[in-house]
Amino acid sequence: MFEVWAPTAGRVEVEIDKTRRHEMVRRGDGWWTAEVPGASHGTDYAFSVDGGEAFPDPRTRRQPYGVFGPSRVYDHDRYTWSDQAWRGRDLPGSVIYELHVGTFTPEGTFEAAIGKLGHLVALGVDFVELLPVPPVPGRHNWGYDGVDLYAVHEEYGGPDGLKRFVEACHRAGIGVLLDVVYNHLGPSGNFLAKFGPYFHESASSFWGQAVNLDGKHSDEVRRYFIGNAVQWLRDYHVDGLRLDAVHALHDKRAVHFLEELAVEVDALSAALGRPLTLIAESDLNDPRLVTPREAGGYGLAAAWDDDVHHALHSALTGERHGYYCDFGPMDVLAKVLTRAYLHDGTYSTFRGRTHGRPVDRLRVPGYRFVCCLQNHDQIGNRAMGDRLPPEVLKVGSGLLLTSPFTPMLFMGEEWGASTPFLFFTDHVEPHLAQGESERREREFVGFGYDDWGAKAPDPQDEATFHASKLDWSEPSSPVHEELLIWYRDLIALRKSCPDLADPRLDRVSVEVNEEGRWIVVHRGALRVAANLGDSPVSLPLAPGTILLASDPKITLTGPELTLPPRTLAITRPTPSP
Repeated sequence: MFEVWAPTAGRVEVEIDKTRRHEMVRRGDGWWTAEVPGASHGTDYAFSVDGGEAFPDPRTRRQPYGVFGPSRVYDHDRYTWSDQAWRGRDLPGSVIYELHVGTFTPEGTFEAAIGKLGHLVALGVDFVELLPVPPVPGRHNWGYDGVDLYAVHEEYGGPDGLKRFVEACHRAGIGVLLDVVYNHLGPSGNFLAKFGPYFHESASSFWGQAVNLDGKHSDEVRRYFIGNAVQWLRDYHVDGLRLDAVHALHDKRAVHFLEELAVEVDALSAALGRPLTLIAESDLNDPRLVTPREAGGYGLAAAWDDDVHHALHSALTGERHGYYCDFGPMDVLAKVLTRAYLHDGTYSTFRGRTHGRPVDRLRVPGYRFVCCLQNHDQIGNRAMGDRLPPEVLKVGSGLLLTSPFTPMLFMGEEWGASTPFLFFTDHVEPHLAQGESERREREFVGFGYDDWGAKAPDPQDEATFHASKLDWSEPSSPVHEELLIWYRDLIALRKSCPDLADPRLDRVSVEVNEEGRWIVVHRGALRVAANLGDSPVSLPLAPGTILLASDPKITLTGPELTLPPRTLAITRPTPSP
């Protein structure tokens, strides 16, 4: 049966194989249905409203011809799963690995990514987090211009390709998180408004019209997005979702969309018998996102914490432009490592106002904050898509992977990839293709990237996309291999030492020195000491053993730890007799 929601339409038809149209019957709730003899899995179809042009199904499960072509009937039940033994994976204690399917391998497919899972198993990660996979204009895109949200980009391998990837991850013991975008849709191939009031009449965000989550007919719009989330978790066996930019969701209802979504996902988790994880990306610094619903929060599992990234990045690189302006001092690094946010009701210079809300360290565990040294935004939003240099990655990763938070790595970080991650698009409509660089430049006004437009490669140039692909010959070269071993050892130590995985924020204490640019983080019985400066430092530390050191020149002689510039050591004091 074909069905589509079009509450204001006077007539709806389903067009089969671009040749014949069939009248649909209206129900009382704005839905239209039709039985078409002979139509089944593999049939191409589209919907016409009031006799106009036929467009893809808003809930299309497959778009074999791209965002402008007809939909294709896809039956989830035809796929035979082999991951019945998978019982899911919980977020506490986990390490996440973020990747973009199109640039993770030379082939840029799910199938090719499966071939790299052995690398991720050896690294020790627990989840892979995929950038959005719905269809996008053209062949390649970050994924945030996605439309046809229920379908999977054909260039990656389509719906069956994603299922095979998830299955392979589960066989390898790795959970899968999927980045989903519910705050806007892409500018090209977005035909939802042809069918109904999917978008807000007046509210908008930087990326376009806001989704209609609280206006007239919004009950069905909310079900559209919640149904989409359920599809990924139920029909694709995905283990969790990363919710893009939830601060851009326009919803004034008493029960916020995020809370409603969390309730639905918790119910699905109970039915499936495996944990399901919702992680919000938010610019709000609001711990209510991860506060249990019983305590008045939304009940999400975790939220991205940009303040930790900004503090680490600024302390390691010395950058202070744009949103980094309040970060960099060692006491800022100390605060975020113990309280999650720098701006927790404090003045934000970049925003020109106070920002954020304090985290209750006794009640909110650190694993509810996903933190990173690098991610797709923080690399890709730089003009040249440049990554952190290897010489600071050892220190930065040491502080991140021994923190009380849920650490996330960005693909290639573990070996200090030299390839950039640039912003790239493949818009097929001339007006979008021509204006993409200018639109991108406007997004960063005030960020301190004043020469962005002059330096950034053309996002529409195919070479920009290909330059962003990882070079898998690098991990076997000496410099890159040394860093890869460091990351493996750090993750292994985190998993073997309960003190390093302890998420209790009130159990973390930090000593810093601004002049010497050193920091000592107390993690239970362990000490994580780092020198971020350009000169050697000697720190008074209890006699003990060095468990892991980023440089062979680090020494612990009696009560004195000597750290060369930009090095880190993890030590364990000798037990008292």
